[in-house]
Amino acid sequence: MKNWFTIDKIDHTTYIISEYRHWEETHCYLLIGNERCLLIDTGLGICNIDTEVRKLTDKPVTAIATHIHWDHIGGHKYFPDFYAHKDELDWLNGKFPLSIETIREMVLDRCDPPEGFDVNAYEIFQGTPSRVLCGGEVIELGGRKVTALHTPGHSPGHLCFWEQDRGYLFTGDLIYKDTLFAYYPSTDPARYLDSLETVAALPAKQLFPAHHSLDVKPELATHMRNAFRELKQQGKLHHGAGTFDYGDWAVWF
Repeated sequence: MKNWFTIDKIDHTTYIISEYRHWEETHCYLLIGNERCLLIDTGLGICNIDTEVRKLTDKPVTAIATHIHWDHIGGHKYFPDFYAHKDELDWLNGKFPLSIETIREMVLDRCDPPEGFDVNAYEIFQGTPSRVLCGGEVIELGGRKVTALHTPGHSPGHLCFWEQDRGYLFTGDLIYKDTLFAYYPSTDPARYLDSLETVAALPAKQLFPAHHSLDVKPELATHMRNAFRELKQQGKLHHGAGTFDYGDWAVWF
């Protein structure tokens, strides 16, 4: 049987761990420093991502989520050392705004699950982070620094991760090819534009999204920012405005 995870290499100390057998095609990123590692997102939690991580490193691993949605924190149960943004702590403590029944439907939808997977036993991860972030923190891995940027819009505590020395920007659900979700009550279209302004100003050499195609050029951040600016000028940057299609990406308000 084919593996649940697919591993791709960005460079000799940076890897992509993907879940292509689910429709969301979630990507997690392992950044290996001289002293420890950072795992950006942990996927759906359908299979044990730590097994894949241990094929790549034996160093201590801190998990960090771009945001506290089920498809980004499912594997946090394997990493007791994890960080989370202060604005989404309630979602780790029984107050996630969607029911477990709805989440289970989304987990099973368009999924090729591994043998023996029981969606009725699936739970959204709950726990207490070892460090609470506000945005602006520099995370030291030993010879490698990553800055956590607070980029709300898709969710209140959404984070992007900026590695200036390599020009890597890990964009989570702020930027990816396909339909951006900004219609949930917990989303904020106006703050989404503010966050796009922030990341579009960075001299990024490569963008790494949390979903779908990995072929994301740095200029996509500018294209999205410009589109959101236009929508604001047209009075359409708000919930209920509809879906706007820009070719290889769209946004649903």
